[in-house]
Amino acid sequence: MNILNAQAPRVLSIFRIITGLLFLQHGTQKILGFPASEMGQPPLASLMGVGGLLELVGGILIILGLFTRPVAFILSGMMAYAYWGFHAPAGFMPILNGGELAIMYCFAFLYFVFAGAGAWSLDASMKSRSAVTA
Repeated sequence: MNILNAQAPRVLSIFRIITGLLFLQHGTQKILGFPASEMGQPPLASLMGVGGLLELVGGILIILGLFTRPVAFILSGMMAYAYWGFHAPAGFMPILNGGELAIMYCFAFLYFVFAGAGAWSLDASMKSRSAVTA
């Protein structure tokens, strides 16, 4: 167990990076048109456009582990809104209403709010740098 516990901060970082990379794709699809979507690109001033910007910028910040806790808090709320606003009205069961990914992102980001970014992050780097100068 000690070996597993010792690796937990690094595994948290890997989980954060993979989650950010997957989330970023939703933003690049909506904002940059890559990969191409059947729905096309939404106007930036629309709800989907703002969501795309949050996915793009938030995904990058999550990958870098920069301002992880506040960014994850915002993204968790966004995903909760996405589920209840877009998926839940289509039916009760997430597997049937297409909302399982929104729920997973919501709780992954909520976990980062409490767990932080992990060992391999700009947050950790800035924290260790400020501890050295103090």
